[in-house]
Amino acid sequence: MKNTLKKTSLALALPVIGISATSTAFAANLAGTDVQFSGYVKADAIVSNYSDGTLSSGSIGRDFYIPSLTPVGGEDEGTQFDAHIRQSRFRFTTTTPTEEGDTVKGVFEMDFMVTAGGDERISNSYVPRVRHAFLQYKNWLVGQTWTTFMDVATLPESLDFIGVTDGTVFGRQTMVRYANNGFEIALENPESTITPYEGGSRIVADDNSVPDLIAAYTMKSSWGHIKVAGLVRQLSYDNGADIDSNETSYGIAITSKINFGAGDDLRVMFNTGAGLGRYTALNASNGAVINENGDLEAIDSYGYSIALRHVWSAKARTNIMFSALEVDNDVALTGETATSSTYSARINYLYSPTSSLTVGAEYTYANREIETGLDGDMSRFQFSAKYAF
Repeated sequence: MKNTLKKTSLALALPVIGISATSTAFAANLAGTDVQFSGYVKADAIVSNYSDGTLSSGSIGRDFYIPSLTPVGGEDEGTQFDAHIRQSRFRFTTTTPTEEGDTVKGVFEMDFMVTAGGDERISNSYVPRVRHAFLQYKNWLVGQTWTTFMDVATLPESLDFIGVTDGTVFGRQTMVRYANNGFEIALENPESTITPYEGGSRIVADDNSVPDLIAAYTMKSSWGHIKVAGLVRQLSYDNGADIDSNETSYGIAITSKINFGAGDDLRVMFNTGAGLGRYTALNASNGAVINENGDLEAIDSYGYSIALRHVWSAKARTNIMFSALEVDNDVALTGETATSSTYSARINYLYSPTSSLTVGAEYTYANREIETGLDGDMSRFQFSAKYAF
């Protein structure tokens, strides 16, 4: 997934003749704002083979790789073909100068992933969703965007939506963030994911009384960068009856991108902590489990990934990736069907006949194991064409 979008400025000219004084004021204000529209149109074709069954129709795991959805314990091997344009996205960016010589920046971006819509019989209609919606003024950011615990710059170029999903921090949420000279500190929207006592369906509890606190520092150099981020948050669950419990969660993430020259680079990520839950591997493990006394206990985990990029020519490149998650479940509490580990490896070849157009192919092998020792694997071929503007 390429997260840096090319931008094309749009000159906006609104006629003011014959409109009201209120409309004239709005038009004058808009005339002083630079508006940019960018994004890409992307089509994907995906062939997936599973060792232990298949994914049901409409499963988001058929649109992109989600570690916790690799089937385990099924009876038969299965192959599925899917094609979609869900990754296509559109982004508006505005920049407004202030009377004091500063600027106010606004961003609004949407795509069509993990949303409902028309079935595949006729229209293939997809409902758009908000990805980013935030404003920036001086050192402050307010709104929804990438969590401060994440390092977007280390995500490799993958045909999959994320690529190194198992071992990376990934998430977008509403926050207020202050940044200065590589240092960032943020208060971000909380949410707790809980495993019931002895296992069962995930409980998503919105019972937190304080926001998540995240601090990070990024050091940049000619060779690349390194980022260290720390997280402290509250895990909470109140069922209104016999459970009302809080638990402290904490974690650290270290990421780096190392440039080798000629476009080649190495990207590494590592994260570990107690109760990371939804922050890693797309919530393959929950943040906490309910014990026999009705209290929450944080679930420990660690994840890591490595990605190597090699440029063959001005128009062609390859990315090789490996990513893994390890979860330390207390089986007496979580049950034996909880995910204990996942990993994936992938390699791709991308060709850009012109800077705005990229076509490519990618192969992925993934594996998930649960606490019983049973595991299942997935082999996937993905073919994509993307036009960025």
